Amino acid sequence: MAFLPIPQPYDFAVSTERFRVFGIDRANLWHERGLHRVIAGREVRIEPAPGGVDVEPFDPAIATEVRTLLGLPFDLPAFTEWARADPVLARLTTALAGFRPPLVPDSFEALVTSITAQQVSLQSAFAIRSRFVERYGEPGERAHAFPARDRVAAASEEELVGLGFSRRKAEYVIGLARADLDFEALDRLPDAAVAERLVSIRGLGEWTADWYLARRLGRPHAWPAGDLALRKAIRIFYGPVEDIRAFGATLHPFQNLSAHYLLAGLRLPPPQ
Repeated sequence: MAFLPIPQPYDFAVSTERFRVFGIDRANLWHERGLHRVIAGREVRIEPAPGGVDVEPFDPAIATEVRTLLGLPFDLPAFTEWARADPVLARLTTALAGFRPPLVPDSFEALVTSITAQQVSLQSAFAIRSRFVERYGEPGERAHAFPARDRVAAASEEELVGLGFSRRKAEYVIGLARADLDFEALDRLPDAAVAERLVSIRGLGEWTADWYLARRLGRPHAWPAGDLALRKAIRIFYGPVEDIRAFGATLHPFQNLSAHYLLAGLRLPPPQ
């Protein structure tokens, strides 16, 4: 077992809450207070430790993926300092001290995850995605690897419909798997070019592109203005806002982290 330091404060349980609060995530499986993920064919367990996390097994490739998964690319100290000037975010960064939003280490996984979450509850999306991962992902001891793109490309729409996908989403997922899309090249593009390329693919709209920038690439200025939960959070914490995208510009240069903290704030108990 190897120790991976994480800038403090860091709350492992709060930061990984999204992997269990909406249901079971077979590709990022919470088990006995630790997170399991299959990385390069090996099941990896991540568990909290003073000052960071313990990771087993461990090698340079695993370290790189775990760093991404746990959101280490985010500059939380700078965000926390900046947020002190905004009463809402100042309160949320205090209440959620140690919250480091996770990122999705795999590009195909990030887009399929977004497709499954389109226009349904997150509970429903998690359930469908878990069946999908179990069906097409290589099993580890407890978790499953997220399905490989070529295996999904060989699947039929009927198979995905049988797992709970709508007919249209089954078409989108298989179409994405078969698309001529170079993820390595895509991920090197600037924000606007990433979004332009993604929305050119059937089934991927502005909402999906925004979340790809936010949760896959961790781009600081990503702002999912069309997300209904984010709109709800802004209404609750700031009051009525007519132009959500323009409001995001007032949170520059930390739109992405602001969005994550506003969404996490929805799960906090109301102030007494």
